[in-house]
Amino acid sequence: MLIVSRKRDGSEDTNHCSARLPYHGQKRLPSLCMVCIMSRASSQLAFFLCGCYMAALGVHAGEHYVADHHKAGYYVAAVYEHQSILSPNPLALTSRKEALELMNQNLDIYEQQVMTAAQKGVQIIVFPEDGIHGFNFTRTSIYPFLDFMPSPQLVKWNPCLEPQRFNDTEVLQRLSCMALKGEMFLVANLGTKQPCHSSDPGCPNDGRYQFNTDVVFSSNGTLVDRYRKHNLYFEAAVDAPLKVDHIIFDTPFAGKVGIFTCFDILFFNPAIQLLRDSEVKHIVYPAAWMNQLPLLAAIQIQSAFAIAFGINFLAANIHHPSLGMTGSGIYTPLKSFWHHDMESSKGHLIIAQVARNPQGLVGTENATGKMDPSHSKFLKILAGDPYCEKDAQEVHCDAATKWNMNAPPTFYSEMMYDNFTLVPVWGKEGYLRVCANGLCCYLLYQRPTLSKELYALGVFDGLHTVHGTYYVQVCALVKCGGLGFDTCGQEITEATGIFEFHLWGNFSTSYIFPLFLTSGMTLETPDQLGWENGHYFLRKSRLSSGLVTAALYGRLYERD
Repeated sequence: MLIVSRKRDGSEDTNHCSARLPYHGQKRLPSLCMVCIMSRASSQLAFFLCGCYMAALGVHAGEHYVADHHKAGYYVAAVYEHQSILSPNPLALTSRKEALELMNQNLDIYEQQVMTAAQKGVQIIVFPEDGIHGFNFTRTSIYPFLDFMPSPQLVKWNPCLEPQRFNDTEVLQRLSCMALKGEMFLVANLGTKQPCHSSDPGCPNDGRYQFNTDVVFSSNGTLVDRYRKHNLYFEAAVDAPLKVDHIIFDTPFAGKVGIFTCFDILFFNPAIQLLRDSEVKHIVYPAAWMNQLPLLAAIQIQSAFAIAFGINFLAANIHHPSLGMTGSGIYTPLKSFWHHDMESSKGHLIIAQVARNPQGLVGTENATGKMDPSHSKFLKILAGDPYCEKDAQEVHCDAATKWNMNAPPTFYSEMMYDNFTLVPVWGKEGYLRVCANGLCCYLLYQRPTLSKELYALGVFDGLHTVHGTYYVQVCALVKCGGLGFDTCGQEITEATGIFEFHLWGNFSTSYIFPLFLTSGMTLETPDQLGWENGHYFLRKSRLSSGLVTAALYGRLYERD
């Protein structure tokens, strides 16, 4: 298959994964599987940016970097988006032998990926949630798929070298041997069981705990640690641990690494709590995430987490396009390698060289260089220059705020099952405000050319109650599904509208995730993020493709 990427001038590169110049991402053509690189790096980092390996496509890009992969300050990471072999009837009762036969088919694929990664000098590999056993089980039907899980805090154990030590640990043994054979840290997800006694007030009636568990093996096959998923997403077959696991493990190449799973990313425990340790600069993240546009596609939230906290985020999602499940990547605050593919039925391996100490985005306090007119205008508005009401004298209106003289109509539309308040984004330039409850969202924008598309600025400040309950404050600039107001909030992936803009709001939380998606499910990095005069803002110019979503997604954990 021919791989096509876009150069800065719009011409095509073929047969390689090219380095992106500042502010440019790789555009996905609809018929192609993609690995995308998002970068604000200088041309000197082209060597780094070419390090993506398109295993699923048979295109070996970036192999030239392997010989130098242990250069100071960097390590080589891999994530594998796995098209898992699923049980034909997860509700049916089966034997341990039959369960192992199915799981070994998935583990065979894992082993192939580990050996491919080992040839590229990978030091840590991450596999997705539910990749070994699948999903949609009952508590009873999943039981044959569960391994016994001793506590790594109490038992030092190498399953590959001590296979007879515990019963029902065949999956752990295979994973341990992969890590040993590949000489790399290995992170995987499996189902585990732990007997309990009736004297334990939390012990289920069947006398055992069942957990959705991530395991970490060192490069010699030793079981380093385990994390049991806390925030379950409609997972009746497993239990949440009575006490939240806060798991941070040490590596010789990256220092401290934290771990959590899928839905955990939206909650304070354990995700945010882990990052209170200032030495944690890396997160590994197995997931089985169903994409939900326009705000919560997998690559959106994964990238946003890396940018918001200035960390490296190694995310492996399951690959089942028919269920809307795809989107994995190795994300850093400034540049990312990601994969999103709703067409191919194949798994996909991503390999990238990652800085041990990631550098964050430039904030307002340390921005340098000449300030552009749009940013000056933004700062003037925040400073409280005259706000133009309809009956105000034009002479008192600053140029930045004259556009409010003919304010567009406010309307309501459902987005992500929440009732957003919105205003249409019309014209080639403007300054808009829309408020709900205590949150006001603002947009200062310019458009080089007008497209025949409807965009809207929306606000939501309230408790989200569908598919989980959690409190959010959201300011979102979105492309609508059609030209009618009622289409704003629909799931779309293609757009042509180009914007230069500042988006900001008076958020009451410091936990704000920048969600940024452009046409063809590609990512962009904000030019600037930060607080200014009590408002949190996102600034962007020079989009590489049409804007689908630009949003500030605030989480108020204390109001959940």
